Amino acid sequence: MPVNLSSPQAADLHAVPGVRIGVAEAGVRKAHRKDLTVFLLDEGTSVAGVFTQNRFCAAPVQVCREHLAAGQGIRAMVVNTGNANAGTGADGLARARATCVALAGRLGLAPQQVLPFSTGVIMEPLPVERIEAGLPAAIADAQPGHWARAAEGIMTTDTLPKAFSTQVVIGGATVRITGISKGAGMIRPNMATMLGFLATDAVIAPELLQPLVRSLADGSFNRVTIDGDTSTNDSFVLMATHQAGHAPITSLDSSEGRALQAALLGVAQKLAQAIVRDGEGATKFITVRVEGGKTTAECRQVAYAIAHSPLVKTAFYASDPNLGRILAAVGYAGIEDLDQTRIELHLDDVHVATQGGRNPAYREEDGQRVMQQSEITVRVGLGRGEAHDTVWTCDLSHDYVSINADYRS
Repeated sequence: MPVNLSSPQAADLHAVPGVRIGVAEAGVRKAHRKDLTVFLLDEGTSVAGVFTQNRFCAAPVQVCREHLAAGQGIRAMVVNTGNANAGTGADGLARARATCVALAGRLGLAPQQVLPFSTGVIMEPLPVERIEAGLPAAIADAQPGHWARAAEGIMTTDTLPKAFSTQVVIGGATVRITGISKGAGMIRPNMATMLGFLATDAVIAPELLQPLVRSLADGSFNRVTIDGDTSTNDSFVLMATHQAGHAPITSLDSSEGRALQAALLGVAQKLAQAIVRDGEGATKFITVRVEGGKTTAECRQVAYAIAHSPLVKTAFYASDPNLGRILAAVGYAGIEDLDQTRIELHLDDVHVATQGGRNPAYREEDGQRVMQQSEITVRVGLGRGEAHDTVWTCDLSHDYVSINADYRS
């Protein structure tokens, strides 16, 4: 069961003017499940994206990068689940491009105006003919209010769809922001086997979208990990339809730019955290905050050493306060001049370690009390400076092994 996460309600998700979404059952891998989603974007919409840093990236990732670089104006996106179209070589690229051609032909667009996304099993040919056959139904289904359907349509091993929405007033106009994401395993920073789609009707200079989407990813999807694996297909896309009616935002450092960025980041973080809450086999949601570093980079380095440790994650699953495992992870994180006598460790309100050793006031039953909670904060002080950073992760259970052992069957 996901950790303190519920299915989104369609009525809670704001339609974003300029975006229509349609979902269909194409039988990409399994029959009778929503597995094909199309986004139809009004002319003039700006689109930017960031993608996996895995060098063995999937065909759709390569095609997305090509089409965004072409600069012809993205007008549609097509997403399939069940098949990742990764590890498929030249044939996979041809199939990803054929998907774009098929959707573009039905919409009167150039293929370079379509972005393809795939998620699912690796090293199997993408069944383009099934996707092409499903496109008419997906297009016919397209409606502004279909965000909840889309959140369901992009799922793979997720147990729940993930969608969040907000509104913010900018320049006297109400700006709408809505996003969806998917992912439950093979999740690591630099994103993961995750897809994220975030849309707004804010009026923003198109050249600001790429730095904005990168900043949003760094503050959200690049702060989560489930199992430490970086996927082949991860993609995070930001769409701005420019239909809210306020004066254009020309700087992210302006008051309007900061307000928009904060609202977008709030939704992006909820989407990223929802992936961790729905992590394969997860029973606990864990925040790892590292403080007192010389740089945010070294704080993040230590946080990920803790969050990736199978020993730490299994201890949390068992509610076993074997907290020396956390201190060991801090020590092997790679900070060569770390002074262990300055290390402080807290579990929520429980002060576990001080000056590199067990806090004399610490009692194991207090640690166990915290570890039995469904949400836990690990706070580490390095005693080296003023920098800090935060990562979100989950525990590692028997179910994680079972899910991944049975994934292809």
